[in-house]
Amino acid sequence: MRALAKGAAPLGERRGVASPPGPPRHFLDIDRYETAELRRILDLGFAYKNGRRDRPLEGKTLAMIFEKPSTRTRVSFEVAMRQLGGDAIILNTADSQLGRGETVADTARVLSRYVDAIMIRTNHAEKLDDLARHATVPVINGLTDSSHPCQIMADVMTLQEKKGSLGDTVVAWSGDGNNVAVSWIHAAVRFGFALRLACPEALQPPPGIIEWARREGGRVSLTGEPDEAVAGADCVVTDTWVSMGIEANVSRHNLLAPYRVDERLMAKAKPDAIFMHCLPAKRGEEVTAAVIDGPQSVVWDEAENRLHVQKGILAWCLG
Repeated sequence: MRALAKGAAPLGERRGVASPPGPPRHFLDIDRYETAELRRILDLGFAYKNGRRDRPLEGKTLAMIFEKPSTRTRVSFEVAMRQLGGDAIILNTADSQLGRGETVADTARVLSRYVDAIMIRTNHAEKLDDLARHATVPVINGLTDSSHPCQIMADVMTLQEKKGSLGDTVVAWSGDGNNVAVSWIHAAVRFGFALRLACPEALQPPPGIIEWARREGGRVSLTGEPDEAVAGADCVVTDTWVSMGIEANVSRHNLLAPYRVDERLMAKAKPDAIFMHCLPAKRGEEVTAAVIDGPQSVVWDEAENRLHVQKGILAWCLG
């Protein structure tokens, strides 16, 4: 083995690739973090929204893997990265060896040699966990079939902006107990607001999530009656009836039709209640046009806050 010249740095140091001092700081699911850490992310997001202009990610690169289509996730992360001084590259399934049988572990190891963080939007939570287990850089959950934490962090930011103290707030969910609903449950426990879910029996969130929320002391309840969930609520939330990867069918629509958020249902909430939806929306299905385009809707503020909270997540992961 050839000796290093006197005073020469090891190869990794000469290339500017220093080993991280500890494990990477991933952002995977809201329930995995303490409230104080989640608050730090929100505080960073609020700071950037309110005019903070530092560029802490100068020279950093984010790889974004998309196995599902995206508008808000892609644009908000790419713009956030650029505004923080960094750069982003995009990999679709057709563009990478993941789509040709390379293991997630091997992809994680290779990308970790090229980039400073990885965001993935995928079907299976197992892929996210596999990526995080083998990557030596931070991994961010851009969405799985099980959860959507970046979206709900933006929703919590919006809720706080509109309603102030979260501990006094009641949020009502009406519709499918899907991945977005699961992340709302996680957030209710960590941020201390009350969450009432109204879902058809066949489309309730996984039982384990509700049990976890109760063990953690969360104020989370589940009913089959939308009127009961919405009564006196500060915020009403829903999501599309047919998420990506789920087949539309008449039975599903029939199950969810009674959970549509219309003017009658909104009238059950407080007079100053807000309406939220993570988008994209199908007017006339999960929500009427009169509600989503009406004065109580804050969906555009909610969508904008994806950008600000993404900055908070990136700065926290790479800070």
